[in-house]
Amino acid sequence: MASTDTPEDSQNSNPQQQQQTTDARNTSTEVRKQEIETGYGNVLVHIQGDLADKDKKAVFLTVHDIGNNHSSFQDFIDQPCMSEVKARSIFIHVDLPGQSDGAPDFPDDATFPTVQQMGENVIPAVLDALKVNLIVGLGEGAGANVLVRFALAHTSRVLGLLLVHLVSAGVGMLEKLKDTLGGGKRRPSEAFGTPDQVIALHRFGSTSGQLGSPGANLALSDAYRRRVACLNPKNLRKYVEAYMNRKDISDKLIGIKTLDVLLVAGSKSPYLQGVVSIHGKMDKGKTALLKIDDVVDPICEAPEKLAQSLLLFVKGLGYLTSLTYAGRTRTSSGSDEGKPSLGNLGRRNTLTMQEYDMPKPRRLSLAASEAKE
Repeated sequence: MASTDTPEDSQNSNPQQQQQTTDARNTSTEVRKQEIETGYGNVLVHIQGDLADKDKKAVFLTVHDIGNNHSSFQDFIDQPCMSEVKARSIFIHVDLPGQSDGAPDFPDDATFPTVQQMGENVIPAVLDALKVNLIVGLGEGAGANVLVRFALAHTSRVLGLLLVHLVSAGVGMLEKLKDTLGGGKRRPSEAFGTPDQVIALHRFGSTSGQLGSPGANLALSDAYRRRVACLNPKNLRKYVEAYMNRKDISDKLIGIKTLDVLLVAGSKSPYLQGVVSIHGKMDKGKTALLKIDDVVDPICEAPEKLAQSLLLFVKGLGYLTSLTYAGRTRTSSGSDEGKPSLGNLGRRNTLTMQEYDMPKPRRLSLAASEAKE
């Protein structure tokens, strides 16, 4: 029987063995960069963990929102509350075309991908290049929308999805740009190129002095401003335009029948009601909703709560079942739709020691399950 690194094992190990384990974990979570040609421009991926272990560990794929890139999810994964999950998993952080820090202008003679093409073609190209067949998706905003499209087109390659502030409908809030920025005379994407506009409208749902208002979270606003300032504004506009031109996929969400989905929203986010509406359309046996109180951005403002929920979610997929969350719980961030147990997304069966931290075999046969249906 294969040995398993459990808390009890660590307590019985001598200091030298513990140090060797720590060194091995530190090495396995170093970030490696790789540029991949996708047919829609080059994509830079940041890999935390050793892909040689992809058949033994959970493999997470993250896709970022507008005004962000890999750094938003990498910062979350590097939080102390995620240390054990990071040590036992592999994270692939995708910078969508042209969205890397300091990226050169996207070629004028090349076609920037639509969000549908990102999901159907760009993401599969990344996974194929890395020889990864199965992932758990983590997405935020526009990135969550991309992951849903990927899951709909390539269901057999997805075990589950954790989606923060998913918007499935066509353009809604961002159309305000036509009225509030430039009087509707410029294309919304052209008016959406400055950091303050990205932050104020897309993040906070307002352009009226959000960053300087007394009630604003200035530290959060400053962090967004610094992050957006690292991006190429021309390329940012292309991503914005692709997202704004997306087609409604609300009626297709019911097609996600074989996947566990965790929808996450901050109670102060302008996207809360939209996420609640999406939850109402999805299979309640497969989908849970987590509302985190008193935050706009769950990733930045409530990392411990999100880490706890992520661990419970992936335990329901058969991963990381030997781990127990040891972080400090923020009880003020709970909600009745998203209690830490996550209802039916909790652990379903007890696994043997050999199965700890590995997916359940039945979950690896999604293609067969789809054929039966």
